[in-house]
Amino acid sequence: MPDRDAVKRRVLITGAGGRIGTCLSERLGDTYDLRLHFRTAPEQMLAHEHMAADITIFERVAPIMAGIDTVLHLAGDPRVPAPWESALANNIVGMYNTLEAARLAGVRRIVFASTNHVMGMYDRDEEWPVYNDLPVRPDSYYGVSKAFGENLGRYYHDEWGLEFIALRIGWFRPAPSEPSEEWGSETGRAMWLSPRDCAEVFRCAIEADVPFGVFYAVSDNPDRRWDITDTIIKLGYRPQDSWTRVDAGSG
Repeated sequence: MPDRDAVKRRVLITGAGGRIGTCLSERLGDTYDLRLHFRTAPEQMLAHEHMAADITIFERVAPIMAGIDTVLHLAGDPRVPAPWESALANNIVGMYNTLEAARLAGVRRIVFASTNHVMGMYDRDEEWPVYNDLPVRPDSYYGVSKAFGENLGRYYHDEWGLEFIALRIGWFRPAPSEPSEEWGSETGRAMWLSPRDCAEVFRCAIEADVPFGVFYAVSDNPDRRWDITDTIIKLGYRPQDSWTRVDAGSG
């Protein structure tokens, strides 16, 4: 019989063409057997299996789940000022299609790319620190749609036993000095998530013996305003980077 420990998990990354999706496909490709999802098929040759599907259409989503152990769900409209119509179609209907297709295909776990904007009103009002068990306070339709995704994941876990980990991602940039229209430099640095730490927190979310949870995902910034104690203790996350000490490995 084959050594089960030697068999790589089959991991689907939805939205693999985005910034975080590209980071994960580059940094996790040696650890997992990846399948990359795109809305439209890429023109260039890729090192990993890939499929195209519109996540707003269930019949297109179902085939990409075949044989998958874990889904890293990044697909959707990532714009904070996304209009309601797009947030509804891509982030709410798309989330349902992803979870339902995963359930029917026997997927073990979903790791959901949630967002700081689920709790964005705490940041707006400077009510820090923010803990993961505080009431949700979205700051946009985008934040509302991600809060819906967290709650739908809770339902799928409780009702059908689908493992579900939500990562509330901070300010993902190759370097904390990169300009941003969304955040001022101080706020952005406090919630910075480096590419190296991003890949590590997703790896932890794939492997941790935790069937459900909502966790913050930021680097080891000294002035961080979100509590990552649970991420460290329960997921085993050990951030390596900080905006105060950026080196070549972080980007």
